[in-house]
Amino acid sequence: MPGTRTGRPGSLGDGDVPAWWQRLGLPGLIDIHTHFLPERMLRRVWAHFDEAGPLVGRPWPITYRTDQDSRLARLRQLGVRRFTALTYAHRPGMAADLTDFALDLASAEPDCVPSATFYPEDGVLGQVESALHRGARVFKIHAQVGGFDLREPVLDPVWGLLADAAVPVVVHVGSGPVPRAGFTGPDKLEGVLRRHPGLTAVVAHLGTPEYGEFLALAEKFPRVHLDTTMAFTDFFEEVAPFPARLLPRLSEFADRIVLGSDFPNIPYPYAHQLEALERLRDKEPRLDDGWLRAVCWFNGERLIGS
Repeated sequence: MPGTRTGRPGSLGDGDVPAWWQRLGLPGLIDIHTHFLPERMLRRVWAHFDEAGPLVGRPWPITYRTDQDSRLARLRQLGVRRFTALTYAHRPGMAADLTDFALDLASAEPDCVPSATFYPEDGVLGQVESALHRGARVFKIHAQVGGFDLREPVLDPVWGLLADAAVPVVVHVGSGPVPRAGFTGPDKLEGVLRRHPGLTAVVAHLGTPEYGEFLALAEKFPRVHLDTTMAFTDFFEEVAPFPARLLPRLSEFADRIVLGSDFPNIPYPYAHQLEALERLRDKEPRLDDGWLRAVCWFNGERLIGS
């Protein structure tokens, strides 16, 4: 079974995950940042990761390179009760079909949260209105891959609509793992939030590597959340370590840090994300079981349901 152990003595393995969340007194896990894509597109994404070594400076093997049914089964074995089918477009004309795929998957798999995406193109507002009408409860956009500025005028009414609907948007706008000039960085999201301060924005990857700047946005805008996706793992800590001086801030925003994993596109077992979160208490005691319970269940439950 792939992803059983992280390879370190005494480390948490995927088979240990149910006992891990049971010890916390939780009914399972809620993960706001998982990916399901049409098979042809997923193969292209995996091929991109296979070739990403020179770009990110290290290999990026896909731990859960299996068929869709096996990936769904793995999440359920782990005890992930609610998860997303995050998709993202990198050119015009893709977003509507990706949203259709994600909503169809949620219709067939009730534990999958109805998910959607959008792209700065003609008709985008109508696409988002349609997705909301069909029950979308979370959106995802990837400014780095998509190559666009969140502040593009065509997106302004979309941000207003999503703010009014109180539907969360998982936004990859941090500069990790590779910056993209003109499209990534906290200033892009701040520009949107100044016009739509009620937007429920979930900053992917805790905003890696601009951790402090995105935490500052959370301080200014009460609906800003941050997901843990890949943060604190050995893989990220070697290239973009989370500053120890910022760990107390994570306890201050205990109600706005939410579990994310990037499953299945991760170069280590799922359990390692949980292990990485748990060992934070060694550096900051306030990141204790209560904090873990909020991150791994209650904050996600509030945003996308249980």
